[in-house]
Formats: sequence, structure tokens, C-alpha cells
Amino acid sequence: MAKSALLKSSLAKKYWMAFTGLFLCLFLVGHLFGNLQLLIPVSEGARDQFNEYALFMTTNPAVKVLSYLTYFSIIFHAIDGIILTINNRKARPTGYVSFKPSTNTMWSSRNMGVLGTIILAFIVVHMAMFWGELKFGGLEDTVYTTENGQEVRDLYTLTVKTFQDAEYGLWWAVAYALAMVAIGFHLSHGFSSGFQSLGVNHPKYNGFIRKTGWAFAILVPLAFAVIPFYIHFVLEKI
Repeated sequence: MAKSALLKSSLAKKYWMAFTGLFLCLFLVGHLFGNLQLLIPVSEGARDQFNEYALFMTTNPAVKVLSYLTYFSIIFHAIDGIILTINNRKARPTGYVSFKPSTNTMWSSRNMGVLGTIILAFIVVHMAMFWGELKFGGLEDTVYTTENGQEVRDLYTLTVKTFQDAEYGLWWAVAYALAMVAIGFHLSHGFSSGFQSLGVNHPKYNGFIRKTGWAFAILVPLAFAVIPFYIHFVLEKI
């Protein structure tokens, strides 16, 4: 077992990656349900509903702790994967012509460093465009009171206008979808390997875990990817 580039103990790396990876799967499901509110038209109360959700996610102490833990874990995972990929390529013998990793490993498992780089870049851009604007940008000028009496910032309008922009909206949607493809490949390898790392490795369950992992890796990123295209092409303009 290869030792982590950031942790001295290979056993610590094994469990750290498994726990954070599976925790990220739960986070993705919760985040997806929150983002699906963007599909609701403004006329049906989507603006208030999504902005109240965003306020809860950025102010609730328990959610904030879990969010920061998730962000740190993802960044750690991506950086560690990049460093490991570089180290493995440096250590790989170039003259051994019969070395064919594709014969016994998945493409995603051989390219986790590349996938990690794409995902890390997506996180940085995504956080700057939405979370950064919410916390440090101009949204303080768009504070309003919802029907429930909550004072919120209008993240809904920012998000919808980003993907409905006549010049760049479609490009942002395509970039978002490509990031979801990278996350899907990452999950296709990481979901089942996370359970194996935690010792859930038995012929009776492995098939079910692999199938569940593939379904998760396809359906969750696909649902995320549909949202910006729906906003751009279908949702009423604001």
C-alpha cells in the first residue's frame, strides 16, 4: 500500500480517505436536494425558498462545521492525489514495455490525480462565483425580507442569472457539466473502494456495493449537471 504524500501512516491515509470520501457522498446528496430548488419557477416561490435554504446552510453552526470539514477533506484529497500521481510517475520504470495497467485497473483509478485537479479547480471557481459573492461580494445590496420574515441575500437570482446570461450562461453550464463528469468518474472508483478500505469486503456484498456505486456515480452528477441547462433553456427568465 502506497504511503500518503501528506500523512506518514498509510493506515491513517486509508481510513481518512474512506471516511471523508463516503462523507462527501452524503454531502453531495444533501447539496443536490438543496440545488434542485433552483428548478422551481420564481412565480412559485423559488426565490424565497432557495434563499432561506442558503441562509440556513451558511448560518447554522452544525451545518457550518460539517461544510468546512467537507471542504477541507475535498481539498486534502485532491492535493494528496496530485502529489501521489507525480510521485508514482517519477518512480515508474520507463523501460518496462510490458507494463499495461489498463489490463487490470479502471481508467478512473489510474487517473485520480487528473480528476482531482479538475475537481479542485471546479471547487475554487464554484466557491468564488457563489459562496464568495454571498459572503464578500455585492449581495449585501440585495438583502430583502421573505414572506416568512427572514432577512436573506438573493443568491437565487445570482445563480439563475449566471446560467441565463446570454453571452456566457451556456458556457458556464457546459463547464459545470464537465466538472460533474470528473466527479462521476471519481465516484465510480471511490465509492466502492471506500467501503473496502473500511473492511466491508465480502463476496456476498461486493457486487451490490459496486452496482450501488456505479448508480450513485451516474445519477447524482447527472442530476447536478441537468440543473444549469434547465435554468438556461427552460426556466423562466428573471
